[in-house]
Amino acid sequence: MKRFGIILAAGKGTRMKSSLYKVLHPVCGKPMVEHVVEKLEKANADEIVSIVGCGAEMVQDVLGDRCQYALQEEQLGTGHAVLQAEGVLGDKEGTTIVLCGDTPLITEETINQLIKTHQKLQAKATILTGFAENPTGYGRVIRSEDGYVVKNVEQKDATPEEQLIQEVNTGTYCFDNQTLFEALHRVGNDNAQGEYYLPDVLEIIKKDGGMVAAYQMSNFDEGLGVNDRIALSKAEKIMRQRINQYHMMQGVTLIDPETTYIEDSVMIGSDTVIEPNVILKGHTKIGSNCFIGAHSVISHSILEDNIRVISSNLEDSVMKKGSNIGPFAHLRPKAEIGENVHIGNFVEVKNASLAQGTKVGHLTYVGDADLGQDINVGCGTIFVNYDGKNKHRSKIGDGVFIGCNANIIAPVSVGNHAFIAAGSTITKDVPEEALAIGRSRQEIKEKYANKLPGMKK
Repeated sequence: MKRFGIILAAGKGTRMKSSLYKVLHPVCGKPMVEHVVEKLEKANADEIVSIVGCGAEMVQDVLGDRCQYALQEEQLGTGHAVLQAEGVLGDKEGTTIVLCGDTPLITEETINQLIKTHQKLQAKATILTGFAENPTGYGRVIRSEDGYVVKNVEQKDATPEEQLIQEVNTGTYCFDNQTLFEALHRVGNDNAQGEYYLPDVLEIIKKDGGMVAAYQMSNFDEGLGVNDRIALSKAEKIMRQRINQYHMMQGVTLIDPETTYIEDSVMIGSDTVIEPNVILKGHTKIGSNCFIGAHSVISHSILEDNIRVISSNLEDSVMKKGSNIGPFAHLRPKAEIGENVHIGNFVEVKNASLAQGTKVGHLTYVGDADLGQDINVGCGTIFVNYDGKNKHRSKIGDGVFIGCNANIIAPVSVGNHAFIAAGSTITKDVPEEALAIGRSRQEIKEKYANKLPGMKK
């Protein structure tokens, strides 16, 4: 039987007090609605329809062709929102999951269990429920002795006895697809808000003789709906704990998980050790037996096996096996660090490649350059790549020795095994095995201090 997903993503989310569309607020580096789409994909949904309203184009830019879209031009309630998907799904047979786009903690396991329960009981509708320690504000699910749903009652309509019930409606549902759309056409708006509510479908299905069931998930946190910044921070914390636990179960050592921030898309190999206050973001991939020191920030980068990063910042860069960096170094976009390369303290590398065994110890800028193997770059060296209008590139051969405080003025090429004298400014190509000296001749002015007022003894 085919599976369909409908995501309610049309609400602006005024309680977020933000110019950003609510479902696009990120949780662990990924927009909330993208988390929901991803879980439906993992649960093998054949088609997904996102109901969008204000900010529709922004949602489509994020989700692309991963789902289809239906526009809810007026905000007339959840029932009205789901009805907008009829043009895409209305005539199809199968099972439909309806989720809110602001529930990023839902898992594919829970979605699969909800569908399994729904199909096993041959229900027309199944409510995803949870056990709430404090159910205040939630709709209560009233079951019969045999476990089927007698009614779903809102907090304000519940009797004192019903308010004691701790099984609550999370707002996620499973329906027979055609039954859903038939019932939606019969939902009224005779209520204080004048809106069409999706839960009203349940009573219509029951009156038609259809079964309404419920599946209680084991972890109530999965049903958390994010409506304000407080809930957003709670979702962030819960997902961060979930991500960190996953990596530790896969053989990664987190010295202090409470202070380690790892986004959802990061991959880490076994036996890697991560110290406190590390931030790993985007599509970062870290190999095995690596060490990531405290206060490092790594974004969208690839680190192969046996890498050491000490208190450094990496973005859109690559470090190959056995290389190391830091402390206080910065790899900017398109930095490629070869095998067994050493990048020391206060070194910045941008749009440059450094081949195997090269060492850049400290206080150096390497930009728009290609460095060969086994080069020694002295302290204070600057690759001068910008003439005020255009960037230029330098090429340094294998085995070159660059003395301290050298300026390499691009475009320039230095041949294999050449020497750059300390303090030199290099503006011309240097042949292989040559020594290049580009500095002023030292002069000594004897007794010069005696000529300065107040300096003569």
